Amino acid sequence: MPRIARLTMDNTAYHIITRGNQKQCVFREPADYEKYLYLLQKYKQRFKAKLYCFCLMPNHIHLLMDVPIKTSLNKIMRGLNLSYTRYFNEKYNTVGHLWQDRFKSKIIQKDSYLLQCIEYVENNPVRASLVTQIGRYRWSSYFARKEEWTLLDNLFSI
Repeated sequence: MPRIARLTMDNTAYHIITRGNQKQCVFREPADYEKYLYLLQKYKQRFKAKLYCFCLMPNHIHLLMDVPIKTSLNKIMRGLNLSYTRYFNEKYNTVGHLWQDRFKSKIIQKDSYLLQCIEYVENNPVRASLVTQIGRYRWSSYFARKEEWTLLDNLFSI
């Protein structure tokens, strides 16, 4: 049975989720998170996307990204996930798929729901009991904003 085509549009924000194959951990140490963020920055710039929030969980990833051209979404995620998989497989001497199926994406309207989605994404580590306070989880955009990382785009430029 063929896959249903992904709904994509120009200048649209998406909540993107990609999971480790069989719920396996895709980040084993801080250097892995750093590598993913480096690659995210690279593909974000290459395709002129805007990143409003993210959360890198041990076995899955949440991104809230705005892409200027609808075909950019698939290109960004394919390049990002393939590049990280190559890094991971080489580093840990593994082979095969790192990610479970294709990534999921949901169109987010640029209204109050955008802020709700950011709150949901950034609170993932608290809901998963990885930390008790959102600001203590280093691998989310909440921490990134606190530290003024340049990876994030300004929400008020929407």
